[in-house]
Amino acid sequence: MRLTLPPDPPVTFTARLHDARTATVIGRLLGPAVLVCFATGVVSHYLQHPPEWLADRLPSHPSGGYRVTQGLHVASGIAAVPLLLVKLWVVYPRLFAWPPVRSPRHALERISVAVLVAAAVLEVFTGLLNTFQWYPWPFGFVPVHYAVAWLLLGSLLLHLAVQGPRIRAHFTRTSPGTLALPAADAPDRRQFLLGVTAAVGAVTLTTAGQSVSALGPLDLFAPRSPAHGPQGLPVNRTAAAARVTRASLADWRLTVAGPRPYTLTLDELRALPQHEVTLPLACVEGWSKSARWTGVRVRDLLDRAGGGSQARARVVSIEATGAYRVMEMGRLSAQDPQTLLALRLNGEELSLDHGFPARIIAPNRPGVLQTKWVGRLEVV
Repeated sequence: MRLTLPPDPPVTFTARLHDARTATVIGRLLGPAVLVCFATGVVSHYLQHPPEWLADRLPSHPSGGYRVTQGLHVASGIAAVPLLLVKLWVVYPRLFAWPPVRSPRHALERISVAVLVAAAVLEVFTGLLNTFQWYPWPFGFVPVHYAVAWLLLGSLLLHLAVQGPRIRAHFTRTSPGTLALPAADAPDRRQFLLGVTAAVGAVTLTTAGQSVSALGPLDLFAPRSPAHGPQGLPVNRTAAAARVTRASLADWRLTVAGPRPYTLTLDELRALPQHEVTLPLACVEGWSKSARWTGVRVRDLLDRAGGGSQARARVVSIEATGAYRVMEMGRLSAQDPQTLLALRLNGEELSLDHGFPARIIAPNRPGVLQTKWVGRLEVV
């Protein structure tokens, strides 16, 4: 006797948690996270790669400005990860809609969603891996991440325009056209949204401590901990990675190029007037920490070389390779009294990993532009 099984029923999605109302509520959380991440990311990009017209207009204060904007960038990006996953889970049944295209408007909607999802997944997860300094892809992270950010913004605006009527109908609890939930399903949605909110809050609280000192005790899962590192400060690029050794520094001299060029030994630098500032080192990966830096004002070195009060600076590291081996500093940063060619960190001589014998420290600058192992300073 052969047992015949009935045919499988067609795939249907009837759970209320997959409906438009739930998707809209998640979107109200995900949208602001994406917009904050985008805005602060653009700030970071232009601080690192300013166009010529902007170079002399970038402000050097507030001194901790980059610490705040980049901290928000990484925190909002990390918060967007669970929100994006939940959003995709809520709307994934629509991927199985049949027929796949019903009208020109529906085609536009599906194209906008495809671009939006692809851009969001690529942007969020490449950004997350960047916080770990892990780049398992063949393209340059910075230009691709920046370009995809604009693609994500454009596809998001297109999606909002196409879905505008539906979003308005479900935006608030009392909006006209909102479908009422059966009484038995309402608690499920509330619990689901409460769980999502708790998850996002937990992820944020346990990672934001890398840039918010007050949350340091809760910094359990952040990619980096600012509490660990030589001389009380983390290191991203080590001297070994830069191929800088004590032996290669045996005959080190600082060359200052300008109308009146000159060179200085380390002892001669130490004999110049020293200034101490407390400034944060804030890295693009999101971590930051304040420290005491002691050294010679960059503007004094430029002025001695004939630079004057309007001079920019070009800084060249002795490291053999590196995307930021040569760094240009706009007028406001170069002339700021807090911008130092630092020789000491927290009262101690710079360690080799922190840029011995001399490094740049300046207010409101990304960590990649706080050049280490400085060998040449040029008046521009």
